[in-house]
Amino acid sequence: MTSGDAGELVVGWCAQEVEQELPGLRLLSAAVEVTRKDPLIGASPADVLARLDEKANKLRGANAVAVRREAVPSAYRVFFRHIGLDPEVVRTPIEAAVLERMMQGGFLSRGLLADVLLISLLDTGVPLYALDAEQVVGPLGIRASVAGERLGRASDAAELPDGRLVIADSETPLAVLFGELASAHAPKAHTRRLLLFAVQVAGVPGLYAEEALWGASGALEAS
Repeated sequence: MTSGDAGELVVGWCAQEVEQELPGLRLLSAAVEVTRKDPLIGASPADVLARLDEKANKLRGANAVAVRREAVPSAYRVFFRHIGLDPEVVRTPIEAAVLERMMQGGFLSRGLLADVLLISLLDTGVPLYALDAEQVVGPLGIRASVAGERLGRASDAAELPDGRLVIADSETPLAVLFGELASAHAPKAHTRRLLLFAVQVAGVPGLYAEEALWGASGALEAS
């Protein structure tokens, strides 16, 4: 199980070579005790669906197009280029969400947890991810993968290439940075203890990452 009491924000560790290459990259996490009775996967409750509709209505036309020029989304675009990703091909999380809204005419609900994480992303521009806290050993951090490592501790976990930036606990990579999460460590419908984490990059004020975590935590702890 991960360290950190419910509601406490914890700054993750970062491998020295990664920190030197990517100054400003920071991982911030928070353990959350889900007190809503709704399952995390399945139909979202009415209040969450209303928030999604509200966000969709604000992202129309020029407002949606202008998102990429805002300070926080721009910082993630710069970071993507720095690590070799073309943000015109591999969309940053906020731009991928806005593109979905434009293509679908709104935001499709994907269940309580996914919807709450999306709302926090739209509120702050900072991407959030969730793990089953019971499947995490020690604090989370950012490092490069080593040849032969796998994504998670499942026997059939996919093998990672050498040098891929990952989110890891004290034993194993659990997520690719801005990418796939280890399926065995992902929350299930009735998971009650989560570990949320935000990835902050240079140019993004720490307050935005903190706000993203507090907002999502509050939504999951609502009655």
